[in-house]
Amino acid sequence: MQRKWFQYWFNSPYYHILYSQRNDEEAEFLIDNLSAYLKPKLNSRILDIACGRGRHSIYLNKKGYDVTGIDLSEQSIKYAQQFEQKNLHFYVHDMRKLAYINYFDFALNLFTSFGYFDTEKDHVNALKSFRKGLKEDGVLVIDYFNTQKIIKNLTNQETKTIDGIEFHLHKFVADGKIIKHINFEHKLKAYAFEERVQAFLLSDFERMFSKSGLTITAVFGSYALEPFDETKSDRLLLVCKKA
Repeated sequence: MQRKWFQYWFNSPYYHILYSQRNDEEAEFLIDNLSAYLKPKLNSRILDIACGRGRHSIYLNKKGYDVTGIDLSEQSIKYAQQFEQKNLHFYVHDMRKLAYINYFDFALNLFTSFGYFDTEKDHVNALKSFRKGLKEDGVLVIDYFNTQKIIKNLTNQETKTIDGIEFHLHKFVADGKIIKHINFEHKLKAYAFEERVQAFLLSDFERMFSKSGLTITAVFGSYALEPFDETKSDRLLLVCKKA
């Protein structure tokens, strides 16, 4: 089976260089606000889906929760495993095929770590897999970008220099996806990667949730958990339960 863009890109050291400015403060601000809203009991079991190098998981664990982080990227998980302890574990997993059944109190999918697959069927399978891993009264939170705002403010060409590498970014919309081409040279070698994320709207999530046996209980538009406004909000945060 041919490897997908996300299997190459997220496993590359350059992915972490390009996005190294993503700050922990922002991640912790979101986790603090979600914790205050969801009120997990101490030792609640939390699944961090597509956890990357584990920054959300590590912080959740510090707050007293039993956290499992999963990601498809072997390199990211290898990095995260150095932080493992009694109630913090990391595993390589495909989100469409999670092995957990009725196990977690909460499942979190943060920082637009969804929308990577080509078909709606794959996305629905992932959601069914999230649902299956939750206890009966479990809660799923998905944090996506606000597609309408992204498309309205899309800058086609951008150059970023980080760690002496000049990244040339080209963004555009095609086939219902927001696509970013990433080109750069390092040590006299040329590299080309891409990101392809579905341009899902709230209505798309509603449809996929209903196919997956999930129902939305709250919608927010920012990490401060402000109301969602499709023209102004930066994020689309969805809180769901089993239907």
